[in-house]
Amino acid sequence: MNGAVYYGKYTRKILEKFPSTGERFDETFVWAYFMVKKACALLNVELGYLDERVGNAIVKACDEWEELKRHVVVDPLCGRADVFLNVNVNEVIASRASEFLGGKREELLVDPFRHVNLHQTANDVFPTAAKVAIISKLRRLVEAVINLQEKIQEKEKEFYGVRKPARLDLMDGPPIMLGQEFGAYAEALTRDRWRLHKVEEKIRGVNIGGTLVGTGLGAPKEYVLRIAERVRDVTGVKISKAENLVDATQNWDVFVEVHGLLKSLAVNLHKISNDLRLLGSGPNTAIGELVLPAVIEDIDPERTNPAVLDYVQQLSHLVLGHDAVISHACALGNLESNHLAPIVVHLTLKSLTLLLNSCKALSSYISLVTVNRQRCEELLQKSGLNLVPLIKVFGHDSVSRALNEVGWDLAKVIKFLSGVHGIPEEEIGEKMRRSE
Repeated sequence: MNGAVYYGKYTRKILEKFPSTGERFDETFVWAYFMVKKACALLNVELGYLDERVGNAIVKACDEWEELKRHVVVDPLCGRADVFLNVNVNEVIASRASEFLGGKREELLVDPFRHVNLHQTANDVFPTAAKVAIISKLRRLVEAVINLQEKIQEKEKEFYGVRKPARLDLMDGPPIMLGQEFGAYAEALTRDRWRLHKVEEKIRGVNIGGTLVGTGLGAPKEYVLRIAERVRDVTGVKISKAENLVDATQNWDVFVEVHGLLKSLAVNLHKISNDLRLLGSGPNTAIGELVLPAVIEDIDPERTNPAVLDYVQQLSHLVLGHDAVISHACALGNLESNHLAPIVVHLTLKSLTLLLNSCKALSSYISLVTVNRQRCEELLQKSGLNLVPLIKVFGHDSVSRALNEVGWDLAKVIKFLSGVHGIPEEEIGEKMRRSE
């Protein structure tokens, strides 16, 4: 291939009409789109609807998607980007396939519409490729969530014996183990990994073969019945023919469901990041129970910026915003199609990328987080609610008397109660731990 473009005159017209936003279609989606085109060509050849030489040339062109992806130039946010992307990909494949047949790309020995787009429309290829891409990226995201969960569980074990004050509405709370806090984060991610794993089942039904509105108009029956299976074979992604192709063409609520679970993960990632920022804040003048790692030490040697945690929070906010847009866009589809399908697909895949990056960054970061045990114990001693176990052991009146005599210092309170009740301080400490 030389440096000239492979797209044709219709794609050029699209580029002239719509100024670029700088957005590009997700690479996994581009791969899926080429693979759906490949599956269609293979089946059309097998059924005798496409000349074998032309079909084989189309298949070879689709297999070169990595080299051809730079020629997929339609902006995801231009009007009817689903239709225009289909045109763009058809032209690129036709040009490259024409070269395989010995012609020049401008000669178009392979026609982008009669050959590459045979028995297809943007209305069935676009959502099918989108679901293939989303499932592929969901699997990668689940693996990233599992890895993050494992890193947090390592910290749960490491911090299990570290006692510290809990906090309620950011105010002093009763004692808790730092490992218990990390265990709660890991449990939240367990729910996320399970939800994301199970939701793949909801998005497997594709409308390929339904052509324009899901009725299969213009496509032979045998093609309609078999094309989903052929896409599954080519992509290696477990999709299946939707039970109702009209429904799968016009209703996009499954994308809302999938992204709703991405939103849930974003909420948990944001919460974990914000908690780590608080627990590491200061560290000398605020909480300072965690020692947060420096990201780039020589930029600001006097202080540690929680830049990775800020990064995760910012990406999480974007995902939350995407969720609102996707919900509205899916609701605003009209009758037999959804003209806002491009932004639904684009933002869903973008959210998957943002969350994948967040999990990777947070996994590496958490591995470097350590604990300031001395600070945890110091703050625990100062916490008024740290005395709650003493109330269970000695009663409210006795502990109140101790507080009036020596103040809120736990060590002094224990010493006072030891003298009053004739119980060794070590035994009081053991009674406290048992009652927590």
